[in-house]
Amino acid sequence: MTALPLALIVLITVVDVLSPAAVHLGPLLIVAPALTASVAGPRATAGVALLALAALTVIGAVRDGLTTINIQSQLSAQVIVSALIVGLRVLRERHERELTRVRSVSEAAQRVLLRPLPERIGPLHLASVYLAAEAEAQVGGDLYAAARTATGTRLLVGDVRGKGLSSLGDAALLLGAFRAAAHLHTDLPSLAAYLDGSVCWDLAQLAEARRTESRRAETRQAESRSAETRRPSAGRAERPQRLPPSERAPDEGGESFITAVLLDIPDDTEFVHLIDCGHPPPLLLRPEGVTTLSTRNPAPPLGLGELAPVTYEVQTFPFLPGDRLLIYTDGVIEARDAQRRFYPLTDRVTAWQTERPAVLLNHLRRDLLTHVGHRLDDDAAMVVVERLP
Repeated sequence: MTALPLALIVLITVVDVLSPAAVHLGPLLIVAPALTASVAGPRATAGVALLALAALTVIGAVRDGLTTINIQSQLSAQVIVSALIVGLRVLRERHERELTRVRSVSEAAQRVLLRPLPERIGPLHLASVYLAAEAEAQVGGDLYAAARTATGTRLLVGDVRGKGLSSLGDAALLLGAFRAAAHLHTDLPSLAAYLDGSVCWDLAQLAEARRTESRRAETRQAESRSAETRRPSAGRAERPQRLPPSERAPDEGGESFITAVLLDIPDDTEFVHLIDCGHPPPLLLRPEGVTTLSTRNPAPPLGLGELAPVTYEVQTFPFLPGDRLLIYTDGVIEARDAQRRFYPLTDRVTAWQTERPAVLLNHLRRDLLTHVGHRLDDDAAMVVVERLP
């Protein structure tokens, strides 16, 4: 691609010199620096622009002379357009450098928030994949984490209400609470209650901050109306009155909650203990088929525990060596194709259930993106857990 502009300069120069007098191909030389700007930096673009200008000068000297109005106007136009191209390429390179710095900071923050799961933890083999709905983002409202305890491994997979970067705060809160408490609580129900309390506390703090801001806004509005009434009203247009906050629609951000599934996989027994807090049930993959691990009495999502008393019931399922668990968020099963059909996860995973966890997720990732036309409407996350012999 870098050599193509040089070849164009030579080709256009030769053809123009050999063409009849009525044919002028010299203006086409501006294509060379324009093409260079798309694949190279400002210096290379400026160098190709100078070569194109030199080639146009040769064409003018060979054909009509450099004193004609035609060649002088072509040279002037070539200089002006080349300068614009080089200037725009300089601005683009500066913007690319700034974007690279921003991306590096963003990726570092995202890695701290959503740490990659280890490939091996205790007797388990893990693999994960995250697909964010927000363009250029690597994380959003979905989350997953793993923690070792004295007796086994605990896993958390969750989905914050909403999508994209706006739900990062709630995801960060739950991940921090899980990492701090996963090894402190001896049983899953107490851990689930602790996580629910953490989310409820954060939502209460957020609601209080919003009420404070609302009161400040009402005070400013009242002061503004008082000042308006003291001004002369003649010739003044009537200003529309905003509804007070109490009469407006409820703020969507005040209704946050997090669906989640908590798993405890002991090292010395071939079982998995599970609490489902309003989350899609995991799938158990075995050579003989795929089984949905549905719980009898799912708990409400985290963050809603203050609305009613909650009893966290633990369900226990066999989890033998060689078995695989596929834990996912609703962004996977609610993904729609062009005909508005949901992604058939259970049917699709059957074809690759014997693959290694990372290979299985690669197949599902490509298949899911193909299903939605490479544009997700919601964040999607999948985690595969395999018990090793």
